[in-house]
This record gives sequence, structure tokens and C-alpha cells, in this order.
Amino acid sequence: MGLQVAFATDDLKQVNQHFGATRQLAIYDIDPEAASLKEVAEFASEAMDGNENKLPVRLAALEGCAAVYCLAVGGSAAKQMLARGVNPVRLEHSAQIESLIRDIQHSMQGDPAPWMRRAADAESRRDPGRFEDMLEESWEE
Repeated sequence: MGLQVAFATDDLKQVNQHFGATRQLAIYDIDPEAASLKEVAEFASEAMDGNENKLPVRLAALEGCAAVYCLAVGGSAAKQMLARGVNPVRLEHSAQIESLIRDIQHSMQGDPAPWMRRAADAESRRDPGRFEDMLEESWEE
């Protein structure tokens, strides 16, 4: 099971930003054994003024992501994320991205968090080969 996860950051080292005002999203491909930086989405500096015009570009950057880690996220943004299948993960304090990736990998190897299971289920439903796999299974009547 591999996941794509975004981290709201201003230095590419730690999650330390509010989703709606983040200047960068570091997007990683993560599987139980490895992780790699896939992309860094960069945005103009924004005031945290409740103006939702800044959300579409940030939400679009989450395409394909299972989750986004941030220090805070507004209710409207969280609702739009969930509608896109992206789980917002709000942290109480800044945290190192490397440490969060290790936590995600550890969870993937053991008992995955509910958002990880939902992402895996959604991915399996999108897999066009799933029907061929079913045909190869034995069937009993």
C-alpha cells in the first residue's frame, strides 16, 4: 500500500503552517519501506482573513493525496478536502516531516489509521485490474 501525503511547510523540513496560508506543500510518495519527495507546490503569501479565493489552488495541489498534515485548517477547507477524499490531519505543534513520515510508515506496517484504510479502499476501487483478479479467484456456487 502506497500513499501520497502533503505537508504544509515553509522550510520543507517541518509541518509549521496553516493550510489556507501555507506557502508550500511538500508532497511525498510514502510506502511502508520508503518515501520520496514527489513535488513541492508553491503558493503566494496569503493573509489568514477568511477569504476562500486562496483555497482552490491549494486544494487542486492535493490531487491524488490521501492526507495533508498542517497546524490548522478552516472548516470550509476541511469539508472540501474530505469531499475530495483527502483527510486533513491537524497537529498541535510543529513537527519534523521526516518523523511524521516514519510514523506513517510504522502505522502502514501495523494497524493503519482509518484514513489510510479509506485511501487504500478507494485506490482498490479505482484499480482497473481488480476485476481480472476476481476472475482468477475460485468461485463456488
